[in-house]
Amino acid sequence: MDLTYTAADLAFRDMVRAFLDTNLPSDLQKKVRNHLRLGRQDYVRWHQIVARQGWAAPGWPVEHGGTGWSATQRHIWEEECARAGTPPILPFGVNMVAPVIMAFGNEAQKAHYLPRILNCDDWWCQGYSEPGSGSDLASLKTTAERAGDHYIVNGQKTWTTLAQHADMIFCLVRTDSSVRKQEGISFLLIDMKSPGITIRPIIMLDEDHEVNEVFFDNVKVPVQNLIGQENKGWTYAKYLLGHERTGIAAVGRSKRELLFLKKIASEHYKHGKPLMQDPLYAAKVASLEIELMALETTVLRVLTRESHMPGPEASLLKIRGSEIQQQLTELMVEALGPDALPFATDYLEGKAEHAVTGDDAAAPLTGYYFNFRKTSIYGGSNEIQKNIITQMILGL
Repeated sequence: MDLTYTAADLAFRDMVRAFLDTNLPSDLQKKVRNHLRLGRQDYVRWHQIVARQGWAAPGWPVEHGGTGWSATQRHIWEEECARAGTPPILPFGVNMVAPVIMAFGNEAQKAHYLPRILNCDDWWCQGYSEPGSGSDLASLKTTAERAGDHYIVNGQKTWTTLAQHADMIFCLVRTDSSVRKQEGISFLLIDMKSPGITIRPIIMLDEDHEVNEVFFDNVKVPVQNLIGQENKGWTYAKYLLGHERTGIAAVGRSKRELLFLKKIASEHYKHGKPLMQDPLYAAKVASLEIELMALETTVLRVLTRESHMPGPEASLLKIRGSEIQQQLTELMVEALGPDALPFATDYLEGKAEHAVTGDDAAAPLTGYYFNFRKTSIYGGSNEIQKNIITQMILGL
């Protein structure tokens, strides 16, 4: 999709491209473009390069360290980062907990946490889902009981992304079990080094350690780490999820992956011809590209509502964005057929220069396919998003 940019927007795009060409380390670019695994230092390294430029939080208000960019400029930045193959700026700090702190935190919390998030001095993770409390998040059972100037936290969180690296976790906890379940939840910031926290890895089908179980056993959390008011955490959680769902659309990344799909489909043959010349397969790719173009236009319409927090329309972006990401990985695996089945862990983790299968491009794709099954579930399952759209947009 080619948007009609103004001369100023084109000049901004040239500036962004020059920055990326100069500052994106080639080893990080190679990892991203080839679907290799990123380590903690890879994410931190890129975040801090961008932070030194003052661009780590384009959506933040200028007074907190934001860029003051327009919605179009933010879109250009995201698209150019995806095109270049940068590691993502992880959303847990910049795009998830930071907006909550800005909107509902006190001045001391803003002064302490926001600069550290901006510079990636703290790595954040999200403590929402629990066993039995995923899509029905309000049924969560992790408790926080007030004891003087502390809360005592007990319970378990699960599917906690990259918690093994985290310094801090923002948690939904139950502080009142006598009221309607949505009304007894609070929003706590918890130091992951606190005594009583145990992290257990969940190893996925692609043999990667991306998610975890996190256990809290009488963990003491200062009352000053409470965001906003006690028992108002559900309001803050919904605010955060609006920001998360908007980001899940990931249009720029999908556009990069579409180019990768076309490349491998042009290099793999069916009945003696490149697969991209097969009318049925080419039609699938074209249909997906049209859907991606429509999603990009919708994302821009949402982003231009600068004066509003993300509303129920974020659910639309989450649904279509996650479905498109899944369809991309499905078409990649279809293009490779049985060649996509094996994956080489040593190559994916950077311990070998090439995949033992002999096809570096194919090596990550089955794991990539499996990993993207989750996109229609996290951030609120797509079924839940359809309920939100039905009630809050269609009024049914």
